[in-house]
Amino acid sequence: MKFTIDKNIILENLNHVIKAISTKNVIPVLNGIKFELTSEGLSLTASDSDLTINSFIPQKEIKNVESEGTIVIQSKFILDIIRKLPSDIINFEVIDRLKIRIYTDFAQYHLNCLDANDYPNLRMDEHKDPILLKGEILKSLINQTVFAISTQELRPLLTGVNVTIAGNLLVFIATDSYRLAKKTIELSHPIDTDINIVIPGKNILELEKILTDDEMVEMHIFNNKVLFKYKNIKFQTNLLSGQYPNTSNLIPSEFGMEVKLNKDDFGSSVDRAALLIQGKDKNIIRMSIAKQEMTITSYASESGKLEEKLQIDTDEGAMIDISFSAKLEALKTIKDDKIVLLLTNDIKPIIVKSVEDESLIQLILPIKTF
Repeated sequence: MKFTIDKNIILENLNHVIKAISTKNVIPVLNGIKFELTSEGLSLTASDSDLTINSFIPQKEIKNVESEGTIVIQSKFILDIIRKLPSDIINFEVIDRLKIRIYTDFAQYHLNCLDANDYPNLRMDEHKDPILLKGEILKSLINQTVFAISTQELRPLLTGVNVTIAGNLLVFIATDSYRLAKKTIELSHPIDTDINIVIPGKNILELEKILTDDEMVEMHIFNNKVLFKYKNIKFQTNLLSGQYPNTSNLIPSEFGMEVKLNKDDFGSSVDRAALLIQGKDKNIIRMSIAKQEMTITSYASESGKLEEKLQIDTDEGAMIDISFSAKLEALKTIKDDKIVLLLTNDIKPIIVKSVEDESLIQLILPIKTF
């Protein structure tokens, strides 16, 4: 294998596939990136068995091909080497079957490689009729929900995002049992079979980093895996096995009060209140509503107390005292200036919604302080 390519092209594609490399790989060959050069172009593949990413560079984007072939280059150094080489044009040449020379006019590296024959056959199947989504929409679906996944492995399913499709309604849900994020969109075409899958949160976060524009994404769903096809990239992840908990009963259908207020004012007040309780287990702050006024309070015996008042729009008789965690990533997912808080009492969930966007629901569970 011997070819010449623009530095920026190879670097961009390496940055995509290297997201699938894991430091916990038990199969040595999976610590490398598979380079496969054919008459059609250069295919780069990386995998940790759970996540596989393939990026294809068509022949027209390669400056010169002298010979084709396949080799697995160790991922530990390849990205930094390409990034730091002082040239816009880079040459690759396999020598002695398991070594590669990466060079420019002024610098060269000789790297030991891995045997491509040992690389597993990673099938990346596709359906004839995939689900189609715009890249920016899928990116938004991920951003507005994935923050709420659990980081605790004791309940593996909660470390993923639940994706369901019924007819033309696509729903993303994530929860760690203390908060919940739900986003619903309408597909351009309904599908015949209902879908209910759980995608690992850490993997779908890597997909979000790859999505950069409104190019269409193909979503190919199978029993134990899902493949996303975007531009020249194939992104395949295994699914989490099991039935995701039914979260529909967590979202109340009736509320005792509705509070409208400025999102940034509320978020900034919570952030300031959190300053005094940094390092606490649950970062608990208290919110009181009375006489059409909201008071945010935080207290730590060793630090002191903060009390801050906010202007709100609610019924004159609305009154509540409720405590919750100051970790409000939910606010960052709402793009509008105004938000709505839907509340009932100090033990029922707080629903945070956009004034404009009914399709996004953020749920926060109150915390008992006695």
